[in-house]
Amino acid sequence: MRYLRVGLAQINCTVGDIEGNARKVLEYIQRAREQGVELVAFPELALTGYPPEDLLLKPQFVAENQRKLAELLPATAGLTAVVGFVDSDGDIYNAAAVLHHGELSGVYRKSYLPNYGVFDENRYFQVGSEAPVFLRDGMTLGVNICEDIWHPSGPTLLQAQAGAEVVVNINASPYYMGKRDFREKMLATRAVDQVMIVTYTNMVGGQDELVFDGASVIFNEKGELVARGKQFEEDLVVADLDVDSVFRYRLHDPRRRQEIRQAESRRDKVPRISLRPVPESRRVGTPLSLTKPALLEGAAEVYGALVMGTRDYVRKNGFRKVLIGLSGGIDSAMVAVIAVDALGPSQVVGVSMPSRYTSEASKVDAQALAQNLGMELITIPMEDIFKSYLSTLGPVFQGVAPDTTEENIQARIRGNLLMALSNKFGWLVLTTGNKSEMATGYATLYGDMAGGFAVVKDVPKTLVYELAEYRNQRDGKPVIPRSIIVKEPTAELKPNQRDVDNLPPYPVLDPILKAYVEEDKSLSQIVGMGFPEETVKRVITLVDKSEYKRRQAPPGLKITPRAFGRDRRLPITNRFLGAETRK
Repeated sequence: MRYLRVGLAQINCTVGDIEGNARKVLEYIQRAREQGVELVAFPELALTGYPPEDLLLKPQFVAENQRKLAELLPATAGLTAVVGFVDSDGDIYNAAAVLHHGELSGVYRKSYLPNYGVFDENRYFQVGSEAPVFLRDGMTLGVNICEDIWHPSGPTLLQAQAGAEVVVNINASPYYMGKRDFREKMLATRAVDQVMIVTYTNMVGGQDELVFDGASVIFNEKGELVARGKQFEEDLVVADLDVDSVFRYRLHDPRRRQEIRQAESRRDKVPRISLRPVPESRRVGTPLSLTKPALLEGAAEVYGALVMGTRDYVRKNGFRKVLIGLSGGIDSAMVAVIAVDALGPSQVVGVSMPSRYTSEASKVDAQALAQNLGMELITIPMEDIFKSYLSTLGPVFQGVAPDTTEENIQARIRGNLLMALSNKFGWLVLTTGNKSEMATGYATLYGDMAGGFAVVKDVPKTLVYELAEYRNQRDGKPVIPRSIIVKEPTAELKPNQRDVDNLPPYPVLDPILKAYVEEDKSLSQIVGMGFPEETVKRVITLVDKSEYKRRQAPPGLKITPRAFGRDRRLPITNRFLGAETRK
């Protein structure tokens, strides 16, 4: 019988840390060897981290990644490792090296370069033109990269038609809500259509705005899930693949014979590379007993992404502590809880900055939250500073009624205080604005938008509440005071202020924003969903007019299919602004 013991090494890589990434690859090769793995697969661009962006334009960066690849060769004695790296030959390629028994036996170059959403690979890479298969101990293996497997007529088809029984697909697939289910349905379909085993190794960890969720998987030739890796954690997924089962199943599929005959003209694109025998290669008699980690769903999954993304952004950028302005509201409470779960309470500092409009309840709620989390809370009243501003500007403002200017002065005083503490102590300021606010411009430049990292920037307000409820129920010990969750949202920058004075209620606003921002639906289409036309016009106008603010916002984690910044890129100077709203 033909069995292949594979390992999917979903590791947390850091862009530019070629030395550290290589050490991690070596560590997992050794772990794989200890478990009798014959083939271990690492993520896409594992050596450089993903996405390396304009580092790819530095020849020394490309050369260093290739030097480290060569240094890995001795560690592969007795097994095969598939490692993502940058290859070069007159141009550069997103590539997978097949390291076998101490030799570089072959290289696969990515054929389909994504250039949508957060991806920009056409800017950097040349397209690969071949889809080699590798012959190992009587088995035929295909290797390809991420986007390649999403195309039904792509390299996976060519490799299957050339006899590949197992395809090893390596990935850096960024997370967003709902993507895992969509991805796994595609992989199961690909396995069934090509009657082959599909292994899918995904990166894990945070990189700037992106989160990679891991959850590496293996599907057999029937489209059945064989194994799955953990979500938001490094993992080595080990499984024994029954390759003979693929052969038996293919005998009953006459479609393949016709497809193979049609593929003869493309055989030159599918080189066959023989891997030399490995004397000490083990033969597996009994398949491993596999476990499949329980999946996180809904708010739990989003929360896991936010915690890991925050932890990695802070630590990978060399910060020890973070700083959060605690207002007593739901958004700052949510950011504080995420930060404490990501970094520990001793690494999180809250700052309460009460003004003349801050309610006693908000002060009490901020204190209660900090106490529940075990984090430090500093209180800095801002009344004297605010008075000084008003006094200084009084002569110039004389005769002009107070308006949002005075509100924004307060927000900017808070931003200045937070940044002063950041400068003095080296703490990273985490901003607390959510996606609903960022979309509509309900935020103050150089005020509540001031900071280094926006944790909930892509989280709609209604989802913030869901996350709060989830976190309070998770451990059976609520940490966010109920009074914070049930209070009416307010910026508390003027007497009796409420968010609904400036925005539609969030249960109305968020579906409109999803339709307009994430789905590009028109005014008429959104009105057709049942929303009042005037409300939709108002929301669209707010979104379109606020692009200049979003362009100046700090980076934040992506958790929806279309986030501001890397995903949704619109011009600031734009005469198409709200065209339909003017009809």
